[in-house]
Amino acid sequence: MNNEDRQHLLAERTFLQRMLADTPTTARLTRMSQEARLHTVEAQLAALPADERVLARAKLTFDGVPVIRSHGIFADFGMKAVSSFTDAVASIAASLTTPLAAMGRIPNRDQNQLLITSTAVGSFGFELEEHSAEQLVLGLENASPVAIALERTQALLQSTLGDDDALADIASETDPRALDKVRNFLRVLADNGAVCALQYGGQGVRFTDVGQVSRSLARLEADNLHESVEQLQGEFVGVLPNSRSFEFRLVGDGQIVRGKVSPRVQDVDAINSHLHQAVQIDVTKTQVGNGRPRYFLAQMPHWAQS
Repeated sequence: MNNEDRQHLLAERTFLQRMLADTPTTARLTRMSQEARLHTVEAQLAALPADERVLARAKLTFDGVPVIRSHGIFADFGMKAVSSFTDAVASIAASLTTPLAAMGRIPNRDQNQLLITSTAVGSFGFELEEHSAEQLVLGLENASPVAIALERTQALLQSTLGDDDALADIASETDPRALDKVRNFLRVLADNGAVCALQYGGQGVRFTDVGQVSRSLARLEADNLHESVEQLQGEFVGVLPNSRSFEFRLVGDGQIVRGKVSPRVQDVDAINSHLHQAVQIDVTKTQVGNGRPRYFLAQMPHWAQS
């Protein structure tokens, strides 16, 4: 199995996890089918020998005003665009293991570097590859932080071209500072009259015109994408460790809210030992436009000892 095959498996696993999170518990046959396929994909990933866990690679190409067909790209724009893209990837990678401060140095920046290994055919762009040898040591979910960050960056860019629900799903799982780095990348494109295409893991996202880039940027701005930290009182109804999703019943009106659990929470299944026990949880609430809010649990709750 080559690297492209592995990236396909990683992408399919992410898709199945999101499908499971969105499938109601009452749809038992659908859930059984999704869970069975997810177990198969995870088994295939786990069976890969160590020497097949190769470095993640992506292709980032540009077009528009700063690009002279396939001949070249203006240096000022090229440096800004690639730098803002790699900042976004490094920020998302770092946020997988620790919350990002609003300012200051991004943690583990040196371990989450991308190399430019070649120019990419097509308009004009670059082939990128993760650099650190430590990335070959498995990180989260059998993939390196940079590999996961590339996948999430691509998913976030793609979601800006979709509906509010798609954007809310991925934005709710993205650290606010990392989200701002993605905004900055789109801003560099829009300010310079440029578009881009990103290919990673057998999938791709492409902006066709500058207007589309500007609309995507506007959808990520704070006046459309609302985030707030909230405290919820109630009890957990259930947690699915594979998809890192939870259901929580609010005290008072009994409303059920559904959300995702951060990769930083190690033993997600431990929450199932505290079902129907009163607890207060801190969550990030994300809402795009007037769409349904998403909830993200960033740390393990603490239950009162009986």
